Amino acid sequence: MASYTYTATPDQGAKAGVLAYLVVSAVVLLLMMLFGLLMRMEQAQFISIGGLWFYKLMTLHGAGMVGIVALAGASIMWHFLRQYVELTTSIFIANLVIFLIGVVMILASVLLGDFHAAWTFLFPLPGNSMGMWSQGAAALFMGGLLVIGVGFVLLHLDIARAIIKNYGGLGRGLGWPQLFGPDDGNAPPPAVVASTMVTIVNLIGLVVGASILIMMLVNLYVPTFEIDALLAKGMIYFFGHVFINAVIYMAVIAVYEILPRYTQRPWKSNKVFLASWTASTIMVMFIFPHHLLMDYAFPKWFLIMGHIIGYLNTFPILIVTGYGAMMIVYRSGIRWDMCSRLLFVSLFGWAVGAMPAFIDGTITVNYVMHNTLWVPGHFHTYLILGMVAMVFGFMYYLGKPDENAKDSPIDIAAFWGFVVGTMGFTMSFLYGGKEGAARRYAEHLPEWIPYDRLGSYFAALLIASVLVFIFRFLTRLGLAGRDYQRASLARSIAT
Repeated sequence: MASYTYTATPDQGAKAGVLAYLVVSAVVLLLMMLFGLLMRMEQAQFISIGGLWFYKLMTLHGAGMVGIVALAGASIMWHFLRQYVELTTSIFIANLVIFLIGVVMILASVLLGDFHAAWTFLFPLPGNSMGMWSQGAAALFMGGLLVIGVGFVLLHLDIARAIIKNYGGLGRGLGWPQLFGPDDGNAPPPAVVASTMVTIVNLIGLVVGASILIMMLVNLYVPTFEIDALLAKGMIYFFGHVFINAVIYMAVIAVYEILPRYTQRPWKSNKVFLASWTASTIMVMFIFPHHLLMDYAFPKWFLIMGHIIGYLNTFPILIVTGYGAMMIVYRSGIRWDMCSRLLFVSLFGWAVGAMPAFIDGTITVNYVMHNTLWVPGHFHTYLILGMVAMVFGFMYYLGKPDENAKDSPIDIAAFWGFVVGTMGFTMSFLYGGKEGAARRYAEHLPEWIPYDRLGSYFAALLIASVLVFIFRFLTRLGLAGRDYQRASLARSIAT
């Protein structure tokens, strides 16, 4: 069976859709970063917004960051996958519209209804606010999350349909015939393999998340409809952990597709590559228990499983991708620009961000560190210097005037400001966690404040750098569609 039979055609709707996703992502991402800076400044006692506003911002920041990085990752995945399978542009655009409807619902619940129970909406807190917010505000927040989830389910169902139509099944999309049989050279390209994996795990995660949201909405208005709190927590963390892990698996497609174009070397779907993605397809659904290690009521085998698989899942895709990137770059004569720099450093950010999670996944460490700033240090590194760097690299790629265009000194300064700012900001979290600074506290003890203040300075540097990235992208929107005319190059390199 041929690995590729579909020929993408220029589609102005597809181009406009991807750019709309990225514009929304850029604006919301910047807003969420500003919210994060305000929270850090409150902890540092630079400003005084009060506990209510701190937790409202924390709720918006958490839900907003998870949602917007998923939207940005989806734009990357859809953009490149469309060159290999026939996707439906109207569903892609519908997901963006549905997403924005959900965002409006969440904003109303927090800003008008004072809902501030954090993005994890752990049962039974949304329905037991002790008068801090109304029943309607809780319903609006959970309803907004549910609406956003519906949009992503539609998107992934369309992707699954397209992969099955073109390759004959999701197993073939993962390259199982080549993995478990002779490698005939017809394995799907990396973009298809990654998209298949994301579609499988996200559909499962979203269905679980939607199920618990519906149950909690029913319980909100029919309290006699009882929910087991431990089951609810497990379902929420399963959904959340799968969904937030999937965002980097979507975004890394930019690395697989763009770096080979710079180096003129193919990124091949060999057996090791296929095995790593199949292994992670399974393991990513079983690593969430490291968020539950302090819940003694869970069966011991369940927590031990999460401990072991949490260790194992740190390596397959990350090591294969990192090694593969170094091999195609080594002695390639690559021309380094903002796009290639951001994509290459994103793998460093991914690797560095995974290490604190690896440490925190150890049960004896988890008892001490999990409810400290150590954990935000981990996922801010993973997201900002890893996944978000991939998004900005993709933006620079789309907006590059021509292949020989040189970066301005401001761009280069912004790149280093982004790297240094992110590292300083996340290290302030990690070191604060090491010193026992608690998570989710609006007010910090005097001995924690120096880390908060240092983190605020680095956050300001990070945001200033991101402003340059976003400004550059927005001013080059007219150039950002040229990649649609280069599908043949993408296919020839990937295969």
